[in-house]
This record gives sequence, C-alpha cells and structure tokens, in this order.
Amino acid sequence: MNGINWGAFGLGTVAGAIAGTLFFAGLAFGLRLALRGSRPMPVLALSAMVRIAALLAAGWLVARAGGAAAVAGYALAFLATRFAAVALARPTAPQRDRKCN
Repeated sequence: MNGINWGAFGLGTVAGAIAGTLFFAGLAFGLRLALRGSRPMPVLALSAMVRIAALLAAGWLVARAGGAAAVAGYALAFLATRFAAVALARPTAPQRDRKCN
C-alpha cells in the first residue's frame, strides 16, 4: 500500500512553484529598487522580511491543508524554482572564437 497522498503532494508542488516564482520575482524587484536608491539597506531588509514572511505563511497554509506530503511537494517545488532562477540569472560566458590549427 502506498502511504503518500499524491493529491496533497500535487497541491504542495503547485503552491511551492507559485511561491518560489513570487519569491524570486520579489527578490529581483527589491534588488532593482535598492540599486536605484541612495540607501539600499532599508529596501533590501524590508524586501527580505516581506518575502520570508510570505513564504513561511504559504508553507504553513500548505502544511495545514495537506500535511507532510504537501510540505514535501512545496519544498521540492521551491528548490526546483530556486535552481531555475539561479540558472536564468547567471551571466553567460563570452563566446571565444576558436580556430583549429
């Protein structure tokens, strides 16, 4: 017998993907605002507090709604979103012309 509630896992996965997307979009927006201003620290601190609080609140709601399987899906989807965000944000290396001798 399978002990995983796949419906709850799916709910957590969808919620984690949405939360992760919003988290990293908020990070990009907060960084842009901070870099435009003369005092970036208050903007960065407020952005981090809001994003972390929202992420924890969403995780708590997912845990209440679906239990451990939903939390596992939420965490895995957030982690996958993080890897995607880092891959998209990483600058590409300049292309070099290589000639064969």
